[in-house]
Amino acid sequence: MRIRWVVLTFTAVLFGAIAGAMLAPQPADAVSRDMVELQQQVAQLLQGQQDMRSAMDSNNATIRTLVQQSLDSVNKLSGEMSSVQKSVQEVQANTGARIDTMAQQTQGLSDNLQDVQARVGKLSQQLMDAQNLLQSIDGKLSNQQPGATGAPGSPGAPGGPTTSNGTGDAPGGGNPPPGLAPISADTLYQNALRDYTGGKYDLARQEFSDYIKNFPSNDLASNSQFYLGEIAYAQNDFKGAIEAYSAVLENYPRSFKLAASQLKKGMAELEAGERTAGIRDLRAVESHFPGSDESRRAHAKLREIGAATPTSRTPAR
Repeated sequence: MRIRWVVLTFTAVLFGAIAGAMLAPQPADAVSRDMVELQQQVAQLLQGQQDMRSAMDSNNATIRTLVQQSLDSVNKLSGEMSSVQKSVQEVQANTGARIDTMAQQTQGLSDNLQDVQARVGKLSQQLMDAQNLLQSIDGKLSNQQPGATGAPGSPGAPGGPTTSNGTGDAPGGGNPPPGLAPISADTLYQNALRDYTGGKYDLARQEFSDYIKNFPSNDLASNSQFYLGEIAYAQNDFKGAIEAYSAVLENYPRSFKLAASQLKKGMAELEAGERTAGIRDLRAVESHFPGSDESRRAHAKLREIGAATPTSRTPAR
């Protein structure tokens, strides 16, 4: 643009000079010499303009090449970033599956430990009852008269019932020692737990359901109900999982699985698209079970979905 103005200016000057030369009375040789010089200057200006235009075209071509190379680099980098993101997602998915498997195994071990503790408690009670029975028998024997014998079959006679009240009742006032816990309940639960950890979900569901039906007041009935929810969750039956976890919360208020049931119910609700209910149950885990592993997992899930409140803090152990 600037060159064009220069050319126009020079052209105006040229025309002015020509007009002046034509109007002024000058010799013919002088006018001819001035005309030749002006023509040479105009030719130089035109050549300079052409050279500058060529240089600008060359520079524009170079800039276009650089821009295209930059775009190619950006597209290549974007493709590499997509590949990296896909790899990260695959690693996260594999890690999540492994964590879920480890969590199932850990729950199985925890339930086995609870089962062992329950059995130890029952054995301790049975041992105390047996000791009390032996002490009662020893007390009754020490209260008998030395050498008191009678006819066979009579009270105090060898082979006959020995009592302190002469009624012929069994020692201990007719209360036999308590029997052992039903082995069928323990066997059924262990089989169900083994099938669950082994991935035999249909068989484990039937066994846990049978346990709840036949032993509803047993200590492990709530665990069986919880595992029904875990099986449904593993099979993506989130509605069934929500019902099973709700049954634990409603029917077993003293269960060891309350925190886990509240947590998994909230996660199942999120998977089922019930975001409001899921957030409510996860926050209930934080408020009702502070400092627990379930509370930390609930807080992490809330933060993941962007629902963690600024005041929501999970205390450290």
